[in-house]
Amino acid sequence: MLYLWCSRFFLWEAFSIKKPTFCALSFQSSLAFTELSNKLNPLINKGKIFISKTSPPEVINAYKAQFQRDFSSFLEARSREVVPGGRMVLMFKGRRLVDPAADESCLLWDYLGQAFQDLVSKGLIEEEKLDTYNTPYYEPYTEDIKAEIEKEGSFALDRLVTLILPWDGCNGGIKCDRAKTAKNMGKAIRAVNESMIRNHFGANIMDILFEKFTEIMATDAKEVEHVSVAVSIIRKA
Repeated sequence: MLYLWCSRFFLWEAFSIKKPTFCALSFQSSLAFTELSNKLNPLINKGKIFISKTSPPEVINAYKAQFQRDFSSFLEARSREVVPGGRMVLMFKGRRLVDPAADESCLLWDYLGQAFQDLVSKGLIEEEKLDTYNTPYYEPYTEDIKAEIEKEGSFALDRLVTLILPWDGCNGGIKCDRAKTAKNMGKAIRAVNESMIRNHFGANIMDILFEKFTEIMATDAKEVEHVSVAVSIIRKA
């Protein structure tokens, strides 16, 4: 999906300081997801669009392995653009918990998965279509980020901090009722995912899908904090 990660953005050794905010680092290239989307493959993530509490270990491992490949390729490409001793600051979604299926990183995707299941039950999309769709998104555990930086070897970790936003942070800092928060979050999730969903399922399901997402989220009582990770790394000599 995001092959730009693996290519250069700028001239070699052009920067001593880079401060990009790559929220897109949470999204993964799509090649690895062919193994999760092949209906003849036992790794198929049946009935789910993302990691869940019922996902087999092989599915979780496939997501983690893709993050490792993508992040390593990203760091290697950026290392050609930053001079030795130069600094790069990254910010992207992450998680504080070891469990990748915890609500902290999966709750919103679970709501969207339930909305998809509702459309299947109504005959609006085929079950096979759902079984072969996997959201190319991953929120890495902070210790895995550190390990990947060390393993790739081009940069030294200077500092890693986690930034926490409240559940209704999408409301611009205003405390809103659950319905308002659900509506705002539905818009945000749709903006990020619409092109991928359209490509796989077609455009005609979009409105009803996210109306259902908003309804499901508004009627649930769970809340989670939004976790972002800020990383400062220094190019090795």
